[in-house]
Formats: sequence, structure tokens, C-alpha cells
Amino acid sequence: MNMTRLSVNINKIATLRNARGGEVPDVVLAAVKCQEFGAQGITVHPRPDERHIRYQDVRDLRHVITTEFNIEGYPSRLFIDLVLEVRPQQVTLVPDSHDVVTSNQGWNVIKYESFLKPIIKEFQQAGIRTSLFVETDVTQIECAAAAGTKRIELYTEPFARNYLLDPEKAVAHYIRAAERAMERGLELNAGHDLNLTNLRYFSHQVPGLLEVSIGHALISDALYFGLEKTIGLYLEQLK
Repeated sequence: MNMTRLSVNINKIATLRNARGGEVPDVVLAAVKCQEFGAQGITVHPRPDERHIRYQDVRDLRHVITTEFNIEGYPSRLFIDLVLEVRPQQVTLVPDSHDVVTSNQGWNVIKYESFLKPIIKEFQQAGIRTSLFVETDVTQIECAAAAGTKRIELYTEPFARNYLLDPEKAVAHYIRAAERAMERGLELNAGHDLNLTNLRYFSHQVPGLLEVSIGHALISDALYFGLEKTIGLYLEQLK
């Protein structure tokens, strides 16, 4: 059994669909196939401009997700209402401004604790597990626990950027962050730029890692290997 679950982010499939218009490729069918091929979760990140996943996609997907549904996004009131309507198993709050291409930083929880705390409580009262997207600063992790979240997702782009230069140094901050998270009773996810080159090392080094969310690299690899084989390759890295 894999200790770490693989959640496939299908945003890039929606990006391809939206580039042409229409409904090809079919985002809902892609989610079904990802699950059939072994994915243990589906992640989507709707943004206000709906440049990839649309809000209606999120509603449509809820009826076909049989594993774990994870909705990421900035907690605007519109986003909050969508999540409360759909009731996924997990919501991951990210500090994206409306104009970023992709998530590029974790929360400054120290600064935004008073903003995040009632939102976390609202989701938890609805029975939705809430995760905060954070970096490896242990002070921020302490503050995330104080804000009431039960889980965090570590932003792994800095690890991926430095992995080929010095793997041990690249992962060291993540090990310390994971250890502090567990000390505070927090569960642990990770995501951003994890791929077939660095995933095995990261998942084997970082203690307590429950879930990775991977989209861009996985969907890109699927162009070469096919979706079923690619998901199998990623699952193999997590064994």
C-alpha cells in the first residue's frame, strides 16, 4: 500500500479544452479515468477568470468523484460559497492574487491569521477538511495550527528548483517543517513542481506525508506515455 496518496490536478486538461472551446477534452471523463487508473484523489483550482477549471466544472465533478475531491483556491466569498455548495472532502486555501499564472507562495499566516481563522471554522463546521498552503517557515506552521487548520500543504517549488543541485540540502527545510507540523498535530500534504525526477526522493525523505497534488508535470508526461501509464509511474514513485 502507498503511504502517500496521489491526487491528480486536472486544471491543465481544462486549459486545453478552453483553448479551443467546446467540451473536448472532457474534464469530467478525465477525472473518471484518472480514478480508474489508480489516482487516489482529484484536485481542481478554479480561479475567478475561469481560465481553466470553471465553477460549473466543480459542480459537475462532484457527482463522479469516488476517491477524494480537493478544491484549491483563494477564499473569496464566491469561492467559499462554491465549496460549501459542493462539499468536497478537502479544501486547500492558497494566497493567490487574481492575476498569477500559478501558485507562487504560501500564506503569511502570521499576517492573515485573523482573516483565515473564521473561514477555516466555517469549512470545518460544514464537515470539510481544511488545508493551508504554506512554506517551510516553522513560525508560519505554528501559526497555521493556531488558526485552527488540521492540515497544511507544503509549497514544494523551492525544493524542485534546487533538487538537482543538492537533493539533501533542498529537502532539509521540508523535513524540519514536517517534523514541526506533526509535533503540532497537523497532517501534511505537499505540491507544486513535483515530478517523476524528484517525487520518489521527496516522498521518502519527508516524514508523515499523506498526499501529494500533482498536475502540470503529470499531465505533460501523459502526452508522452499516456494517462494510464503515467499515473502508474507516479504511484510507483510513492511506494
